[in-house]
Order: sequence, then structure tokens, then C-alpha cells
Amino acid sequence: MTATAPAPREAEDRGNLDIHPAVLRKIVEFAADQVPGTLRLERRLAGIDVGEAGASARITTGSGDPYAVDVRLELILQYPAPVREVIEAVRAKVGDELDRIAGHRVRAMQVTVTGLRGAPTVARLTRTPQ
Repeated sequence: MTATAPAPREAEDRGNLDIHPAVLRKIVEFAADQVPGTLRLERRLAGIDVGEAGASARITTGSGDPYAVDVRLELILQYPAPVREVIEAVRAKVGDELDRIAGHRVRAMQVTVTGLRGAPTVARLTRTPQ
């Protein structure tokens, strides 16, 4: 006797997938940080390195279409940089990544540039001869 595989079920019968807004936020922040011209800066607390800070996003879902999201994004850009071009690249990258990874689309995106900073330099520790 041979066993046969059950027939595939229709997509509607399989259930649904809900992606938490925190996951969507992480996708947006990571995508924005990948665009040339955006910066991740070192964070320090009392002179101690506590990591890096990059793009910061807030995501709003709902309002009819469950796959449409509104994005509020704050960025620090490298100076000098063509701000409009970098923002357009960020918008495109975020939209593409949200669609590719989560199947969501950007309904509206508000981008705020919170700072312009020179390119980070690599600090080298040097000892002075004694």
C-alpha cells in the first residue's frame, strides 16, 4: 500500500500571517541604514562606547488595507551629500525591502533629517614614547 500526499490546500484555508509592527520597524531601519549617504553613529555614555545609532522609524498599520503602512523615519546624513537624492534612494530601498521581506507596501512616508555629519573617521590608538 502506498501513501499519497494530501492535495494542497487553497491559500485561504491555510490561515494568515501577521507581522508585528516592531518587525516592520526593524526592516525599515535596516534598509534605510544600507543606503549610501546615511550614517550610523557611535553612541557613548559617560565616555563608554554603548553601540551605534542609525535610522529611527515609527510604523503605523491598519486603516483598511492590512498590508499598507505609514512610516515616520528620522535619519542622519553624511555631509556633504545631495540630500534629495539620498532621501529618494531611502524611500525606494525601504519600499522595496518591505515588499520583498514582509509583503507590505508603504502608503505614506515622512522623512526627517535630524543631522548632517562629516564622514566618520577611524580613530587610532597611539602610544607616546616614554
